[in-house]
Amino acid sequence: MKITKEEVLHVAKLAKLNLSEEETDTLRSDMESIIEFANTLSELDTEGVVPTAHARYMVNAFREDVIKESYKEEDILKNAPLAEDGGFAVPKVVE
Repeated sequence: MKITKEEVLHVAKLAKLNLSEEETDTLRSDMESIIEFANTLSELDTEGVVPTAHARYMVNAFREDVIKESYKEEDILKNAPLAEDGGFAVPKVVE
């Protein structure tokens, strides 16, 4: 796919970049190479491949829930600068 100079300048503007003429030409060439490489993926045979498949089979490692004694409320709140109704009190930030 051919990339025009205008497309490069548009992307540069979006990225807030000021490019020289030489940098624009280099970037245009680089962008063409990247898109050409990405287009090679369309040549792959993906028949029967699940779209969310991984290269490696992955399983979540869940642990068993174990019920245990929690900390006491007063121990948790003893170092809080402000506490109110059993919780941390913070300044209002929304009008």
